[in-house]
Amino acid sequence: MSFHSNEPHTGDLAGRLNWLRAGVLGANDGIVSVAAIVVGVAGATTAIAPILTAGVAGLVGGAISMALGEYVSVSSQSDSQRALIEKERRELAEMPDEELAELTAIYESKGITEATARQVAEELSKHDALAAHLEAELGITEHDVVSPWQAAGASALAFTIGGVLPLAAILLAPEPVRVLATFVAVLTALIITGTLSARVGGNSWVRPTLRIVVGGAIALATTFLIGTLLGTSGIV
Repeated sequence: MSFHSNEPHTGDLAGRLNWLRAGVLGANDGIVSVAAIVVGVAGATTAIAPILTAGVAGLVGGAISMALGEYVSVSSQSDSQRALIEKERRELAEMPDEELAELTAIYESKGITEATARQVAEELSKHDALAAHLEAELGITEHDVVSPWQAAGASALAFTIGGVLPLAAILLAPEPVRVLATFVAVLTALIITGTLSARVGGNSWVRPTLRIVVGGAIALATTFLIGTLLGTSGIV
């Protein structure tokens, strides 16, 4: 038997896509958020100290915020998944015949004859009844329960990696081209992350990358304009 090489017959596709989502969102948020902060401050002043202070504060605060948000979100998800798994485990122990009939009915609903569905349900139940019911009824496995701490750490790391780029660009570039260099670095990074996320997800890279780049450009242009207006108005 042969498989198409571009189809995910093996491996935890859902898990991979979840980690990809968290990683890409974290990196993009880091890139755009920190870049918007430092570019906005640079629009108001050419002094390096306020830019550095705002950039570092945005980087640290953003990483913590991303980690907290991911922790809360994944904790709720994992708690629900564990509750469902335990419920299914209890039902299998207390009413095995009813659960077998339910599994048979699920396979019948997919177009399998009653006799074949019963045979499939019995064989799968003998092998691993809990796994069979979780997959057929809920579309999950016991391994799908993600650690909130791992998700939070990955999200914070991705945000930090993304946020370091615009901060380094605006600090290292000469003052006359400081903002321009940051724009170029940020848009280039967004093109890379957009293309990478599309490739790993098996999608076309053009549309998602264009969305990310346009959104990032709007954010940077807006904050730079606001910073410039505040700087020239004498408010700051």
